[in-house]
Amino acid sequence: MATKPAKNLPTFKNPSPHRDFLIRMQIPEFTCLCPMTGQPDFATLFLDYIPDKKCVELKGLKLYIWSFRNEGAFHEAVTNKILDDIVKAINPRFARLTGRFYVRGGIFTTVVAEHRKPGWEATALIDLPHQDAPPSTAG
Repeated sequence: MATKPAKNLPTFKNPSPHRDFLIRMQIPEFTCLCPMTGQPDFATLFLDYIPDKKCVELKGLKLYIWSFRNEGAFHEAVTNKILDDIVKAINPRFARLTGRFYVRGGIFTTVVAEHRKPGWEATALIDLPHQDAPPSTAG
């Protein structure tokens, strides 16, 4: 079992390739180094994607994310690099990576990068009440 940082992204077959479904991940422990100062930068990454034929394996994603810990990278560059690598590994119908970087020099930075597979069109969103909402008492 791998327990060291890795640049590869293991995948597995999409169990339901006949439908669009959203996979949402929150990665709260991303770190890289500021390329100007060498100081650590911290971020929470939010990955949303609609798979096509493949999905990203979670442990592999964790080790991939860990591989940036000792690398210098600007926020904009590293966010786009990670999304490019995910797209290369799984060729999703849609992917969005949001990097919310913690304050540095009094400034919070958020970087959002997106990918849409050519020819793919999103289905219309159906707005449903939240499952935790109390039942209506209107009668």
